[in-house]
Amino acid sequence: MIDIKVSEKLKEVCPDITLGCIQASVKVESSSESILKEIDKYCEDLIKKISLEDIASLPRIKDARELYKKLGKSPSKYRVSSESLMRRILQKKGLYKINNIVEINNLISLKSGFSVGSYNINNTQPPICLTIGKEGQKYKGIGKDLINIENLPVLSDEISTFGSPTSDSERAMITNDVSEIIMCIYSFSGKQEIEEYLKYAKELLEKYASAKNISIKVIS
Repeated sequence: MIDIKVSEKLKEVCPDITLGCIQASVKVESSSESILKEIDKYCEDLIKKISLEDIASLPRIKDARELYKKLGKSPSKYRVSSESLMRRILQKKGLYKINNIVEINNLISLKSGFSVGSYNINNTQPPICLTIGKEGQKYKGIGKDLINIENLPVLSDEISTFGSPTSDSERAMITNDVSEIIMCIYSFSGKQEIEEYLKYAKELLEKYASAKNISIKVIS
């Protein structure tokens, strides 16, 4: 496992913060019909279970929103990705189909309520730290304009910041030529069920991305 940690500064604001990490060699490709069907089935079930108004009060999303408020960020303007995904489903907008790794991310995030990000290890320079974005920091989000990441929880390496539970930067995004990834499950609710979802992530990566050389770590 590459060197990755959570900053003391962020732990002071959120003592329950936990990062579940899984590193693996993978084959990135277009999503198979089977994973798309698995996602569609879960989305159908989600629509039956909850309403749009329920999302913000789901425990893990509620905890994330509370942290964002503590950090001085609007949780409605800077929604965590799990909340954004659920809102798209409940608004009948559907999900973008990108590649097998992104689809695995989305499925874990929808089922768990945790934000999940996957990153191209070869475009990072460890050590990596989950910390708080500095004053004036911005980066270009994937498919988005510049995102103000000041006071957001962010992943930072020796080069700069590259990821957050809200939106990731283009630098370490998953493209078809990527061969090694680190997947991060962001929890602001403690360690409960993190290991369970890391195990689930391992199963999905093996099934849909031919994952090998897998290592798992829980960091808090």
